[in-house]
Amino acid sequence: MATFLHKIGGAAFERRRLVVLLWALVLGAVGIGASAGSGPASSSITLPGTEAQRAFDLLGEKFPAANAEGATARVVLRAPDGEKITASGNKAALEATLAGIKDSSARVGQVSDPFAAKAVSADGTTAYAQVTYTASDSDLTDGDHTGLDKALESGRDQGLTVEASGSALAAPEESHTAEAIGFALAAVILLLTFGSLVAAGLPLLTALLGVGVSMAAITALSGPLDLNSNASALATMLGIAVGIDYALFIVSRYRSERADGHDAREAAARANGTAGSAVVFAGLTVVIALAGLAVVNLPILTAMGLAAAGAVVVAVLVATTLVPALLGFAGERVRGRKRQKPASVKPGPGQRWISHVLRKPAQMLLLAVVALGVVALPATQLELGLPDDGSKAASSTQRKAYDMLSESFGPGFNGPLTVTVDDRDPAAARSGAEKLGTSLADLRDVAAVTPAVFNESGDTAIITVVPRSAPGSDATKNLVADIRGLTGELRSDTGTRSLVTGTTALNIDISDKFSAAIVPYLALVVGLAVLVLILVFRSILVPVKAALGFLLSVLASLGALVAVFQWGWLKDLIGLEQTGPVMSLMPVLMVGIVFGLAMDYQVFLVTRMREAYVHGADARTAIEVGFRQSSTVVTAAALIMISVFAGFVGSQEAMIKSLGFGLAVAVAFDAFVVRMTIVPAALALLGKRAWALPAWIDRVLPHVDIEGEKLAGHTPAAPAVREPSYAGPADRDH
Repeated sequence: MATFLHKIGGAAFERRRLVVLLWALVLGAVGIGASAGSGPASSSITLPGTEAQRAFDLLGEKFPAANAEGATARVVLRAPDGEKITASGNKAALEATLAGIKDSSARVGQVSDPFAAKAVSADGTTAYAQVTYTASDSDLTDGDHTGLDKALESGRDQGLTVEASGSALAAPEESHTAEAIGFALAAVILLLTFGSLVAAGLPLLTALLGVGVSMAAITALSGPLDLNSNASALATMLGIAVGIDYALFIVSRYRSERADGHDAREAAARANGTAGSAVVFAGLTVVIALAGLAVVNLPILTAMGLAAAGAVVVAVLVATTLVPALLGFAGERVRGRKRQKPASVKPGPGQRWISHVLRKPAQMLLLAVVALGVVALPATQLELGLPDDGSKAASSTQRKAYDMLSESFGPGFNGPLTVTVDDRDPAAARSGAEKLGTSLADLRDVAAVTPAVFNESGDTAIITVVPRSAPGSDATKNLVADIRGLTGELRSDTGTRSLVTGTTALNIDISDKFSAAIVPYLALVVGLAVLVLILVFRSILVPVKAALGFLLSVLASLGALVAVFQWGWLKDLIGLEQTGPVMSLMPVLMVGIVFGLAMDYQVFLVTRMREAYVHGADARTAIEVGFRQSSTVVTAAALIMISVFAGFVGSQEAMIKSLGFGLAVAVAFDAFVVRMTIVPAALALLGKRAWALPAWIDRVLPHVDIEGEKLAGHTPAAPAVREPSYAGPADRDH
């Protein structure tokens, strides 16, 4: 691997104009594809194989006029204080508002009459109307959204309180402030690390190009592949982070090789052969973890994982081809201002830290493990759920509509359950629906049961059940279990099928799906990644230790996530307005991403330790030398990732906000506690046994030469006299 990437780096350095031109053509091609073939991103979540999804699909098949895929809105209208919505003036204002909504777009299919539908609260102050569209939410235009907004505002102008919720409302405008903040912080960290504007700017430039290619490709494919709108946000987040980090490692190694006396071309080739090899294998572990999300068999998760994996692949390709080419253009400017290193150098922070860890490895290991264990404790209280309008900002119209409905119609009104009854024999379907409707009304936590509504053929019915309790409460979850018990009895007694769907049912089904998938997912991802690390480090204990350290990191990050987003600790610091259950996707998504990133730091840090060990250092000295050579650049890389992820905490999207926070915390725990404390302490306790590999495995495994041993036979030897070092904190630890 090192020899191959050495050749790639040398060729890219020599033919730098051609390499830059090729990447510019790639960017242009995907950009044209994005502008010509892009489609609207999906915002729906489907759950193949679950009862809730089967019921949803049945509704789309048996009630085509309802257009299950069409956008919907629920408009809530309230009379002024002390007045009734049924008063003549308020009723006229309501009717005028709904007429305006009907005329706001040609895509509006139907607007219900609250008085005919008995959608008026018991106190007569509040009513609601259901608005259905003939097009999906992703097909609605700005004109459709503007028309709806104007109609709602006209109702407010007539003295009513008018709020709305539903998929027909315009999504909040995406702000790129998060990316800008993370990028700016990354620039500052790079400048402090390298002490050179050129060296700091090069990783930023290549990361921008890589993310540009990835985002253009995702945009072009969003329509044909039905990519979820969160896929691009995750790909951007990871693309920026790993793109900067991978380029950072290669540029740092290039500066080190130049300081060792190699000319510019050879230094670029050697940097690509050594640090580039680490980049390839680190990227491979990230891709394995992200692509492995497909085993959960949840389309939104698969799309997000594959999109992010694609962004990582692009980042690796950019780092190993474009970075060596740009080093050729940068010349001596990438090395910074020359400065003679003094005869005696005061130990840097990295040297002092590793010396402290190696003096008391057992105590440091125990302290770090206990600290992470304490932070992980809140994870035992983890509650999962899907975000609803109750979790939106208090100032949003969706949240206001949610609160109005809860106040006027009861807390369970915002989470109605839909029960379907179907049978090939219409008579059996009708009999089953009547029997089930009676049984549903007798359940303890049921506030209301609507009469069964049948389709034209009479073989399928819909029964709406309104719980007494809020959608996310345990009582409502228990109600779903009770209803499913009744539907099971109905099928066993009569053969008539009955299914339950709705937000709470979706929550339960998705949680069950994740619970069933987490063990095979972990087995697949951890197993494959451990095999890759065995190949890289030619050791059994080092990869196993890496996997155990990852478990500590992810549990601690989940604990922090629960403490902040579920319990509300320090929520004001991150602008969190509403606490609640952690989104169901988060644990599996974080496991995949954090594992990949954890292996990044494992590869970059421990590769330098193994490199020293392979070249003759004893086990303890190898830890110290490898840590000293890589700790500064790994610290910078971790700080950059933390900055990028933390920037997304400002997002208005609940999932992206929590994911940004969780990943920033996870990287901090993994880089500074696990990789820089637990790993060296454990290696010190294991001694040379850490690098042992059974002979029969050694014979079977191919030699990938990530340390660049073979480069000595293929490249000119470095001059005996070392050149002076250059400015920048990174150089002071070499």
